[in-house]
Amino acid sequence: MDATLRRGTILEVITQSNVPISASTLAKKLNVSRQVIVGDIALLRAQGHEIVATARGYMMPEFREPNQYIGKIACCHSAENTKEELYTMVDLGAIVMDVIIEHDLYGEITGQLNIKTYDDVDIFIDRIKSSEIKLLSELKSGVHLHTIACRDKGHFEQISHALSAAGFLIQN
Repeated sequence: MDATLRRGTILEVITQSNVPISASTLAKKLNVSRQVIVGDIALLRAQGHEIVATARGYMMPEFREPNQYIGKIACCHSAENTKEELYTMVDLGAIVMDVIIEHDLYGEITGQLNIKTYDDVDIFIDRIKSSEIKLLSELKSGVHLHTIACRDKGHFEQISHALSAAGFLIQN
């Protein structure tokens, strides 16, 4: 299969999937190395295709509900509290879209999460535990932002209150 056809297939597979697709899965399907897939994704992005990389794989950006409220929350906690923080948000029905830190050299760094369920949280936490990868928040002594998708502003405030009660929000 030539590179152009392979990239078209990658785009088709990701577009038709409701769940993230890992580079390893794509590599097996297309009989190439994982690194070839990573390069193909980079080229597809450079061509203007909006492909999101999450901890579970590649996906197309999700369409937002018309009245959905998107907000940012400022948090600070230890790495050990990450699971509880994420569980708090998904338990109340939020989608944790990303994590953001302000890096001294690079400025704002964003990591795509797309965490919606307990299973998503567990997979994310298991990946951290099974590797030597550090959380972005660990680069800034636990300080980070999350972009979260909520039903409306009241739902966002409910989630903010729960995170504050748990001691995860940075207070004014």
